Amino acid sequence: MLKTPAARDALRDLLARLESSGYDFVTPTPATHARILARPGRQVARDLRDVFGWSLPFAPALLPPQLIAALEAAGAVELHPAGLKASLRVSRVGGTLFLHSAYPTEHRDAVFLGPDTYRFADFIRTRLEWTPEPTRIVDIGTGAGVGGVIAGLRHRTATLTLVDINPDALFLAEINAVHAGLHAVTRLGSGLDGLDGPFDLVLANPPFIVDPGARAYRDGGDMHGARISIDWAEAAARRLAPGGRLLLYTGSAIVDGRDAMRERLAADAATLGCTFDHAELDPDIFGEELDQPAYADVDRIAAVRIVMTRMA
Repeated sequence: MLKTPAARDALRDLLARLESSGYDFVTPTPATHARILARPGRQVARDLRDVFGWSLPFAPALLPPQLIAALEAAGAVELHPAGLKASLRVSRVGGTLFLHSAYPTEHRDAVFLGPDTYRFADFIRTRLEWTPEPTRIVDIGTGAGVGGVIAGLRHRTATLTLVDINPDALFLAEINAVHAGLHAVTRLGSGLDGLDGPFDLVLANPPFIVDPGARAYRDGGDMHGARISIDWAEAAARRLAPGGRLLLYTGSAIVDGRDAMRERLAADAATLGCTFDHAELDPDIFGEELDQPAYADVDRIAAVRIVMTRMA
């Protein structure tokens, strides 16, 4: 994928054309995606959803020339035995279209969007109903920018900063924000490194799986994948303004009925002058990971949301 001004303009045009066409797609898990593509007759695209949602190869005559030109200008299309194949996907979250990486997301620099993203977005929308008007919002590990865009649409007067270690993610996140009608500042880095605080609202959806391939969007480090979640939460709690909030969506490995990440962050919150609110949003996700050696002692992986609020 090219990251030039021309590529940026081309992808903005692509989103605008898909929006005007009524395009819609909800991205499922990779396992579900694979099952759908394994069905008879699902090897070549038949419509826009097959091209930009299901990541199927397509005959050039299937798409309007303007869409192919946009993909070519962005370096986001490749030759395939069946014709062409887009290297980007487009999904709708919370009423807004977002560019992200095509299936399968096997590259180390893939920009992922999936069911966890939808849970993260729902969590943000719910909590923002009780969040005071923020001045500074930062979305760390922003990926396609969904968290920041959801919060920015609710609080349009706030300064919005999107942070990621992946330049491809920041490029797409900025385009996605502009398509949503927002201005966002992008910063290349990990967590809050290089940013001056304090912050009124910090959003985080860190990687939380132990990934043998060490893909940045997926590998959460040690403690069964909880290390990055803990590090980001601790850093954010220290940088919150009085009354500021951290909204953290992540996964936590439950071992012998205990959630070590929850215990660690609850103790941290008390030490750092923050309140702590935790809940499981889904008690059992990524069950297939339990077959891996790194999870040999794990009961289950839960999707959790954590709110840490700096006391005045």
